[in-house]
Amino acid sequence: MKILVKILSYLVFIGVFIGIFIKEIVGDQLGDIVLGISVILGTLVFMPLFLAHRWKGKKLKDYTLSEENIRKMREKADEF
Repeated sequence: MKILVKILSYLVFIGVFIGIFIKEIVGDQLGDIVLGISVILGTLVFMPLFLAHRWKGKKLKDYTLSEENIRKMREKADEF
């Protein structure tokens, strides 16, 4: 999964740069198409895979504001 995320991130960044290059240098609509496909690929494919990879094995409870976590934060603040 880690390698797939890296490959997709490189492909998205390369696609964006190629799309900008084609649009600025050549002035063709092909640049807009390449840029659009890269952005769609980045948002619909890369981002969910990246988020799933980064959140694997972590508890959502640790990152939400529950009464228990607020109490812990107050206790930590009182220590300082």
